[in-house]
Amino acid sequence: MEVDKKSLASEPLAAIAVLDVPRYMGTWYEIAKYPNRFQKKCAGFTSAEYRLKADGKVQVINRCQLAEGGISEAIGIARQIGTATSPKLKVSFAPAWLSFIPAVWGNYWVIDLDDDYQLAAVSEPNREYLWVLSRTPKVNRKSYDALLGRLANKGFDIQKLELTKQDN
Repeated sequence: MEVDKKSLASEPLAAIAVLDVPRYMGTWYEIAKYPNRFQKKCAGFTSAEYRLKADGKVQVINRCQLAEGGISEAIGIARQIGTATSPKLKVSFAPAWLSFIPAVWGNYWVIDLDDDYQLAAVSEPNREYLWVLSRTPKVNRKSYDALLGRLANKGFDIQKLELTKQDN
């Protein structure tokens, strides 16, 4: 019996059960993503660096290479929603003085993560955005294909994924 992808996509998206935030910190390389408006200018070599701050929030530094060779950098802040092990965060790249406005905060849900914290998938409840992240710029094909299978089972259209350029 074939799985109905539309019915999977209509079910509520589940995040992973527990996120060890300190262990998640560090650099993650974007392996693939759903195309989105705020990364249109990125030509590749995309990474995200997460740093735990003293107040428990997370500094987020996103970087990518532009087509002309320069680097784009966006600095934001993330905060966990719920318990200290919640895999659901809210992230904002708006100026701090706008942080009281709910609309400047986007969902950042860790929806898949291997036991070694080396390969992750991040999305939000509506499945409009999807990122595949790895601790290394290149990922083991078998691990990547297995992740794609799990994402398809969560209702994602993996055909929409765009591979991120990581080398020349």
